Amino acid sequence: MLKWLIAAIIIIPAIEMWGIIQVGHMIGGWATFGLILLTGFAGAQLARMEGRKALVDVQTQMQKGEPPGHAMLNGLCVLIGGLLLLMPGFFTDIVGITLLFPLTRPFYRTMMLKWLERKLRNGSLTIRRK
Repeated sequence: MLKWLIAAIIIIPAIEMWGIIQVGHMIGGWATFGLILLTGFAGAQLARMEGRKALVDVQTQMQKGEPPGHAMLNGLCVLIGGLLLLMPGFFTDIVGITLLFPLTRPFYRTMMLKWLERKLRNGSLTIRRK
């Protein structure tokens, strides 16, 4: 796990810098800077709206006595998507938008659910109650 984290810390910023430079050559430096700021602000607004919806869904399911599993995974997708949109760069913005967009979010939610199930089955993840 640590090697993947270190690789991501090195590779993702390198890809982002390459993308920013390429877009800067195509549309100019100031336009690129403005586009990065615009995606950051728009992403923050979208994350706020979708985060509120996810929180309401979790609260509604808990009030009904239902486990809020999918709603919590939706909330996690919104959180990660919002964080990715706040990072400067275009590739993280693309992934962040797809995490926030309700039509593409089930894809990520399914991937997370499968990952959690696999970790629970092989015993590398345990859930404790206090």
